[in-house]
Amino acid sequence: MAIGEPVSLLDGLATTRAIRRFHPDPLPPDHLSTILFSATRAPTGSNRQNFRFMVLTDGPNARRAKSILGESFRSGWAKKVETDGYRSGSGEAPNSPKARMARTMQFFVDNFEATPAVVLACIKTRHDSLIDGASIYPACQNLLLAARALGYGGVLTGWHREVEAELRELLEIPSEYAIAATIPLGRPLGNHGPVRRRPAKELVFDDSWATPAPWLTEPSGTQHTAAGPSENG
Repeated sequence: MAIGEPVSLLDGLATTRAIRRFHPDPLPPDHLSTILFSATRAPTGSNRQNFRFMVLTDGPNARRAKSILGESFRSGWAKKVETDGYRSGSGEAPNSPKARMARTMQFFVDNFEATPAVVLACIKTRHDSLIDGASIYPACQNLLLAARALGYGGVLTGWHREVEAELRELLEIPSEYAIAATIPLGRPLGNHGPVRRRPAKELVFDDSWATPAPWLTEPSGTQHTAAGPSENG
């Protein structure tokens, strides 16, 4: 079934990075089925399964929704370029991480309508956003891990918010459901992982805040990033 080499669960956790550049090939129905089935196996509070997934591939509503989302994503990225200074500082160096990220993001938003599958993760709102999120984001991670296992990739995004009302009307999403995430999916143009995160010792404590966990080790070859919280921050 898989289009790539099989990966273990632990390898999948360490290599499921954000994928924003896709081949235009559609996902076979059996692969899409496996990915969404895996998403529906995630835990929810009181086992209510109060999430729903709207999958957009090539139907008339899907094409219109992708167009609406594409405009929103391009607008959102344009604002982020200005507010986060992607054209200044290290962003002016063509091979800097900042410049490479900018190129990837520009490709992503410019080609959004060609994304093979887009999943809208919806949650029935009951409590505050933190509790509601606890019942949808594990399912989103299940979805991304299942995609990784089959050789696909995706990214959790939130630039649907400016057009949520328009999407809700087009797709007939009930008013009691909120769109918690937009997840584009496809076969990567690049490669999977490994992910880069802060050193685990900065993020995991033992017995009291900021006390390093003496039992915590990282696998050989673990890569780090300078982004995120500072040590003890």
